[in-house]
Amino acid sequence: MTQQDTFAAAGLGQKLRAFCHVALRSNWFASVLAVLAAFLLGSLLIAVSGASVFDAYYSMFRGAIFDPEGRNIQRQILPITNTLAYATPLILSGLGLGFGFRAGLFNIGGTGQIIFGAIAAIWVGLNLTLPAGVHLVVALLAAMILGSAYAGLAGFLKAKTGANEVIVTIMLNAIAGLFLAYLLSTPAWQRPGSTNPQTPTAAETALFPTLLPAPFKLHIGFIIAIVATFVYWWILQRSRFGFELRAVGANAHAAQTAGMNISRVTILTLMGSGVFLGLAGANEALGTMGYVTGGIAGTIGFDAITVALLGRNKPLGIFLAGILFGGFKAGGYLMQTQGVPVDMILILQALIVLFIAAPALIRFLFRLPKPDGKSVREFVATLAEKGAEK
Repeated sequence: MTQQDTFAAAGLGQKLRAFCHVALRSNWFASVLAVLAAFLLGSLLIAVSGASVFDAYYSMFRGAIFDPEGRNIQRQILPITNTLAYATPLILSGLGLGFGFRAGLFNIGGTGQIIFGAIAAIWVGLNLTLPAGVHLVVALLAAMILGSAYAGLAGFLKAKTGANEVIVTIMLNAIAGLFLAYLLSTPAWQRPGSTNPQTPTAAETALFPTLLPAPFKLHIGFIIAIVATFVYWWILQRSRFGFELRAVGANAHAAQTAGMNISRVTILTLMGSGVFLGLAGANEALGTMGYVTGGIAGTIGFDAITVALLGRNKPLGIFLAGILFGGFKAGGYLMQTQGVPVDMILILQALIVLFIAAPALIRFLFRLPKPDGKSVREFVATLAEKGAEK
């Protein structure tokens, strides 16, 4: 009898026991407990600051998920839409960095790739006259291509010269920031009549359509993030290149022995990483703002590292982690009204990263059993074997 047949024939009690066995040993459960531990420790820090823990977290809930004190249903559900809007660039950027991490490549150049994606998108939005829909698609393609090319430069240097991708991508961040500052100092890239370093607003045909009317900020970028998450999953799990990428990330020497071209995988992986980050740049340039300033990338490139790590470089994990951190940003504004310093949000994020990076500590604190690598079906089969022996 196969494991599938054994699982189908098992009773409800055996299946529940198997699910509990696997869940307690899973990385997902440890990640959830890491977030819980961060909030518990954050409660102590909030109390030390003199604020009310309940009022602080209640305000975060009102600002990030649902506001029961809103005067109408529109105001009540506004917080969750703000969370999704803030989460969109984090999801796209997290997918980009996670794509590289899966191959063992530490792409720290998210900020630079976001900047170049934004530059490409706003250039198309300002200089081309195209029909609605087509204009936006061309702008997105330009952002993906330029973001991919900029990340591919780091991949080429890594593959052909052995340059450390961490150092190279950090330096490329600086180059991108300085290049953007130069562009914004030129008349062709400055808004007419403004002394601020920012571009004119893109043509209406290139801007992201909104999903809901004002005052909601949610736009089509969130739909793009959902599609990008699916594409990320498909590439890694259903394509030949995704298999090679994962093999190189698991053991590059073994992958090379098996005949895989490590240089090719390295370059294409970082180029793929840049595609997602270029989309994040387009989201900011044509969705969130409608124009480009020197701070277009903000802290998204570095926040995405946290998102990718929290999501363990898995598509669904990154998507949910992006929403969590989007909620932190949306709820943090209202949380400050309770006397909680804005830095508390950063502390919570840092604590989550700390606990995620130390799964052994979480397992020790919560007395979790060690992983044994068994799936639900395998554990049910084991129970069936023990029952047969008796």
